[in-house]
Amino acid sequence: MTDGTARGMWQRFEPVHDLVYFAPEARRAADGLGMRGYWMGYFALRAAPLGPVAPCVVTSSFYVFHPARVTRALPDAWGYAGPAEVLTARQEAMDEAMTRLFGVEATRSGTFAEAADLAWEAAAAADTTGRVLAAANQALRRPGRATARLWQALTTLREHRGDGHVAVLVSLGIGPVEAMVLKAAAGESDGAFLRETRKWEPADWAAAEQALSERGFLTADGALTGEGAAVRALVERRTDEAAERPWRALGAERTARLAGLLEPLARAVGESGLLPPGNPVGLTVREAVGR
Repeated sequence: MTDGTARGMWQRFEPVHDLVYFAPEARRAADGLGMRGYWMGYFALRAAPLGPVAPCVVTSSFYVFHPARVTRALPDAWGYAGPAEVLTARQEAMDEAMTRLFGVEATRSGTFAEAADLAWEAAAAADTTGRVLAAANQALRRPGRATARLWQALTTLREHRGDGHVAVLVSLGIGPVEAMVLKAAAGESDGAFLRETRKWEPADWAAAEQALSERGFLTADGALTGEGAAVRALVERRTDEAAERPWRALGAERTARLAGLLEPLARAVGESGLLPPGNPVGLTVREAVGR
């Protein structure tokens, strides 16, 4: 059982991590490297810790993207910039984005450095066995700047949670499109937005809805049944349980301290308007702001 710590920390660190997807500095960094369009930049920036792996590896580890979405970006992206160059660019972009959003005084403060160090310690304690994205991020060198150190630590924690989430879905026989259908039915994201951005056809979505209906998880009009709601809750509970180790290692007192330091940062991101309604992360603006 979980006491809610892992979920509460995710709600605080996810918005800060998400700057790499939604902050204009990230797009400018990708464009500056020569990436062609948003998606090439997205896959290059997120997959760079893995090295120049084949598209099938990224498709597998990211889980919810149609293979065609990935192969339009990789491996072509590495012809414009290698993973090491991309990692440097994303670190610079996150420093710029966080400095703009949180302010120079805040990002250069002792409390910001404290948050970065606490987050780094938690990320270093994460068990990355069977968690490919988390392991690749955890292996990166510790940045000297507090902005880069905080963002990278939170990203390791985020991918650690995400890898665990994928493992839960696989264990329950819930495929990529079915996972998105359940997320949308639970009201966590916009279904059309998920389908279109992950490049699945309407027929793929319909087939997933049919499969979930046959399992008793969806009603005829696409709403969650009682059993479907229970399965969705099970997925989230097991995801939380799989994400607890970093916080147990950090300890209750220091975890609470980090939570308090992250709250204003999460709130600033939520209030910035950068997180679009129905975003695919599964974190509502209200969750990011309303604490």
